[in-house]
Amino acid sequence: MTTDLNFACTMCGDCCHNLRLPLSVNEAIRWLERGGDVQVLCEAMPWPVEPSTDDGQVQHRRVRSFAAESGELPIRVMVTVAAAFDGACPHLQPDMRCGAYEARPNVCRIYPAEVNPFIELMPAHKACPPEAWAADRPSFIKGSRIVDSITADLIQNSREAAVRDVPVKERLCGNAGFRTASLANEGFVTYTLPPRTMLDELCRALDPAAPATQAVPWRILSNRRTTVDTLNSVGAHSEMHAALLPTEGYIPLFEAN
Repeated sequence: MTTDLNFACTMCGDCCHNLRLPLSVNEAIRWLERGGDVQVLCEAMPWPVEPSTDDGQVQHRRVRSFAAESGELPIRVMVTVAAAFDGACPHLQPDMRCGAYEARPNVCRIYPAEVNPFIELMPAHKACPPEAWAADRPSFIKGSRIVDSITADLIQNSREAAVRDVPVKERLCGNAGFRTASLANEGFVTYTLPPRTMLDELCRALDPAAPATQAVPWRILSNRRTTVDTLNSVGAHSEMHAALLPTEGYIPLFEAN
């Protein structure tokens, strides 16, 4: 586990290309209002019984997901709202500076730190060049703790927003008809709507007094036949990833088998 790490941005711009940036719901609304695109990514975890409260990693996932059903199988659905772009970020300037620096999302302010407390920061997994981590750079992590208090506070704020947004994301999926997910840790099912439509759906989901949409069963897509067969054998509604609806996409984390 990393205990000490130095870091300083080199302005290379590599971390500002070809991304899906996780956003809070409020950040996603602001991103759309500035002309960007937002996707919704859904993944599902089988949840036949409540696990032990002593398992911190499982509880981390639990409080960031909502209960649902796929066929006869109880599941929990994790939803990520993300700024999506191919190539350079729409706010990246020719000199590699951020054109929306004061309004940039928390995930950009926190980088290269990890928001998930169960993921270790590893320079090899980041886009930054080796010189960004040189020994003469400012201390970033000391004794496994983030040195900068502002960054540490932003990480905590992001964690709290992820929990606070869960009922909003549940209403978003119900209202917009998002009812397909990947199996967690295998990939993501993505939903892409026109920016104006996505903005309207997010704003509608923010209103807890809005009429509730009746819960619908979820289906779970996979690019692995063994996964589909196993899920269906325990009562889930699972299909191969080719069974996508027009608004859906599938991002695999592993090769098909």
